Amino acid sequence: MHFRALCLTSVLALAASAATADMNFNRIASFGTYLNMADGEDLARTSSAEIIAATADGMTLVYTDSPLGVIGRVDITDPANPAPLGNVALDGEPTAVGIVGSTAFVGVNTSASFTDPSGHLAIIDVISGDITATCDLGGQPDSVAVSKDGTRISIAIENERDEDLGDGRVGQLPAGFLVIGEIKGGALSCDDLVRVEMTGLADIAPEDPEPEFVDINDLGETIVTLQENNYLVIVGADGSIINHFSAGAVDLDMIDTLDERGSLDFDKSQKGRKREPDAVKWIDSDHFAIANEGDMDGGSRGWTIFSKTGDVVYESGVSFEHALIQIGHYPDKRSDAKGVEPESIETAVFDGTPMVFVGSERGSAVGVYDVTDLANPVLKQILPSGIGPEGYVAIPSRNLLISANEEDLIEDGGVRAHVMIFQYQDADAMYPTLTSEGAEQLLGWGAISGMVADADGIVWAVNDSFYGFQPSIFKIDTTQTPAHIVDVIRVHRANGDAAQKLDLEGITLDGNGGFWVASEGRTERGIPHAIYHVTADGLIKTNSAEIMIPDALTAVEKRFGFEGITRVGDTLWMAVQREWKDDPKNHVKLVSYNIETQEWGAVLYPKAEPAKGWVGLSEIVAHGDFMYVIERDNQIGANAVTKKIYRIPMADMQPATLGGELPVVTKEEVRDLIPDLASYGGYIVDKVEGLAIFPDGTVWVSTDNDGVDDSSGETFFWMFKL
Repeated sequence: MHFRALCLTSVLALAASAATADMNFNRIASFGTYLNMADGEDLARTSSAEIIAATADGMTLVYTDSPLGVIGRVDITDPANPAPLGNVALDGEPTAVGIVGSTAFVGVNTSASFTDPSGHLAIIDVISGDITATCDLGGQPDSVAVSKDGTRISIAIENERDEDLGDGRVGQLPAGFLVIGEIKGGALSCDDLVRVEMTGLADIAPEDPEPEFVDINDLGETIVTLQENNYLVIVGADGSIINHFSAGAVDLDMIDTLDERGSLDFDKSQKGRKREPDAVKWIDSDHFAIANEGDMDGGSRGWTIFSKTGDVVYESGVSFEHALIQIGHYPDKRSDAKGVEPESIETAVFDGTPMVFVGSERGSAVGVYDVTDLANPVLKQILPSGIGPEGYVAIPSRNLLISANEEDLIEDGGVRAHVMIFQYQDADAMYPTLTSEGAEQLLGWGAISGMVADADGIVWAVNDSFYGFQPSIFKIDTTQTPAHIVDVIRVHRANGDAAQKLDLEGITLDGNGGFWVASEGRTERGIPHAIYHVTADGLIKTNSAEIMIPDALTAVEKRFGFEGITRVGDTLWMAVQREWKDDPKNHVKLVSYNIETQEWGAVLYPKAEPAKGWVGLSEIVAHGDFMYVIERDNQIGANAVTKKIYRIPMADMQPATLGGELPVVTKEEVRDLIPDLASYGGYIVDKVEGLAIFPDGTVWVSTDNDGVDDSSGETFFWMFKL
């Protein structure tokens, strides 16, 4: 039911694993797209950052915002403090942007229907926001590329299919095509644009090419991905077809192909999985990289380097996805589709090192590869990119990498769409903070909730109900940087089956090598509020090891139950997250259970009045003369107010009989965790869930990444001293 971890060579050579670092990328700022809305506008409207580009001086960013029908502009003169420059409204849906100097060339979709596609190229002065010209494109644009020297432009006219028609297959006319043109003195003549047909080339639906992404090399040649056709086309500066070939297929092993919610099982295979590339970028004049997101029949979960002769120089296979699995960024709900879905590609040279940046749309992360040896790229880092990264732009002259993240979760009360800014620094890598790199088997993890400190720098942690079919106890070695998950214990019953229907939110040591764990409970789903005694190998021995709450608590329970468990002698203490039916406003129970006498009791804890949403407890830990708790609100980003550790004098922890008047404990603030969370350069996450305290006062805190579901997937695991 568990396995030991060995020090093996990993697919991920994380720079953060070294005691001292060379150059690393670290996130230094994030910018919410809603900030570009003008005074008086409805900030609750959905906005987005999709494709992004930078002016030649690297001081201004421009991103497409499809939901609002605008391009957004950001001043990054001070990259650590990006400032809004406002939106520019367009007559249609912006799909892509390229910039020459300070002139933006924006593809705008104005299609009336799938069978009547249309669009134009809007030419915009980035500084003033004025639209200086438009060029009709004769179809629906999907990607725009400008050459590095600013003399050429290529536009992919996708004329995308109707996914609700004909089982969503290609073969739906009108066909897509490519438009190319020459830029002279920063200006483009609409009359001189050249249309390049691509019908009759692909093996799949040759009558209906759907160009997806384009890029231009130093020779003026354009590489085009036909995603749905699983095909690649290289077009010369004069519009001639230089070469064309299938993107091919990949055999995948050790992947999860089931979309069940709640289990990470990397024991499946897919043979002959079509790459179906999305983004493409030239690395040099003879080689390019593709992100194999997939669409109809494919998605090989990785990325590939091709030569323009059609030879595969490098294939990542499952290694990129495995690296994301190791740092907790695997999106289990996408297992039946395309896994981590690599969608974005950027290339650049930083400090003399050629690099490829591979963005995972569903894993919400970007891999940083050193491609000095094209046949053997080295994965140097994985950066937390924000939710649903769609586009990247590198600015080597300023040591910057920028990500545009399209997901705006305002309707669900979640985080807004963001632009993230990373800087290439002579510093340690800040992320990841927790990894299972080096494990004997591929070890997936996520949704870390309760924690407890053991000896020799070991912290034990449990996952919550997101992985309800795989309740687990993780052994974390905090003496390594980043901290390493070195073992996992699967919680199971006597018949060997996983102990399903548990919502593990707390763990503490039993003093004899085993554990007590707390399950929050969802009674409407048949998950009881309970505590369980678990052996060292994860076994819940008998029914006597399952302790349900007493009738006095059942009568007043609500959905939000135990969030943490700790042991003081023979007494277990559990924190209830939010008010139950009999609790005074802004008071929650700290519930006690005596292991020997089987007596229950409680005290009341006074929590903060929420500024917005709710405030509750998410952990409880006994240490010395105090009981420590995490008190947090459910707010994200700028709305976050309460993410704090408080302590209660142990003398106050005198439980009273349930059903009667309960004593109210006193509390003292120990640490505001918002500055800690802000130090990672992103938005403030909501779920600070785990707390472990060693005898010497070393404190470890962890966040819950929600299983990478409507979440950035980021887990922050950090320490401080009391």
